[in-house]
Order: sequence, then structure tokens, then C-alpha cells
Amino acid sequence: MSDFFKHESSYVDEGTIIGPGTKIWHFSHIMAGARLGLGCNVGQNVLIASDVVLGNNVKVQNNVSIYTGVIIEDDVFLGPSMVFTNVVNPRSHVVRKSEYQTTLVKQGATIGANATIVCGVTLGRYSFVGAGSVITRDVPDYALVYGNPGRMRGWMCQCGIGLPDDGPLHCASCGADYQLDGGFLTPVSAVAGVGEARE
Repeated sequence: MSDFFKHESSYVDEGTIIGPGTKIWHFSHIMAGARLGLGCNVGQNVLIASDVVLGNNVKVQNNVSIYTGVIIEDDVFLGPSMVFTNVVNPRSHVVRKSEYQTTLVKQGATIGANATIVCGVTLGRYSFVGAGSVITRDVPDYALVYGNPGRMRGWMCQCGIGLPDDGPLHCASCGADYQLDGGFLTPVSAVAGVGEARE
């Protein structure tokens, strides 16, 4: 456990797995059975519940609770005070722990501040959920989604810049190219400095 940093005000229960280089800041609680990859950053006042899985290089901003049933892949950004749920019909007097639903956040996705992710959905690779959005259904890879309920508004490059609404799907920032195939966006060339090197 000496390979990661934990602020003295935080709690890490026995039975957790935390990768080297991970930092856990003030007033956070990592519960037994949680698994955090290497190089993660867990902000202030964060709860990571039992059996939650975080990949490598995940950034969890302040005031985020990640409940049992949530799986976070590598390079995901969780904005301040965004919210996960794990039951669709909670009642205080009804125990529904056997009904927890799985929420999957795939590699490179970004969830903006104060967004709410209703359980049971999958957020695609490098998708981008705008601040304050309420997500009630799956989000495709590279999709830009915002609003209440969240609706698809466009496409985002792997580097985090919006792609043009018309013309070639070329990122003006990093130079990556994409193509649409059957309504799904796929990269034609890699982002310089991210993933495979460009030729």
C-alpha cells in the first residue's frame, strides 16, 4: 500500500487494490473490494464503493460518489459533483441490493460537472457528456451528448475537441481523421501523442 498516496483524512478499507502512483485526497473513502488502477487521481470528498473498478489514469474530481455496479475503464474523467446511480426505483424501506445495475464508462470518456448518469447505461469510448446533463440511455463512441434528457449533439475527437458538423471529420486541433460508418464514428488516423503514433 506504500506505492500510492493517501491523505491522512481519508479512509482506505482493508481488501482494496490500489495501483502505484494513485493519489487519494482529503476526506475520501475507498471501500473494501474496490479496485483502482495505476496513476489515478481521487479528489476531495469522494466515495468509491465496494466492488467498483477503476482503470488506469482515471481522474475523479471533488464530491463524486461511485457506487457498486459502476465500471470505469482507463483514461476516464469524472467532473466535479457528477452523479452515478445503481438502482432505477429506490425506496428507503425496500432493500434492492440484488437489483444493482451495471454502468460501464469506456476508455477515454469525459463526464462533465454535475451530470447524472442513470444506472444501466454504457458510455462509449471517448464520448463526452456535457455539464449538468442527465443520461438515461447508452452513448456511442466519440459522441457529444448534453441536455436533460441527454441528446446527441455532435462528435468529439479523442483529444477533446468538437468535430465539424459538415465536411470532412477532421480535427483542427490534433489532425486526427474520422469516418462515419452506419451511424458510428471510427478513427481513420490516430491522435498525435495519444494511442498509436501517427505516420
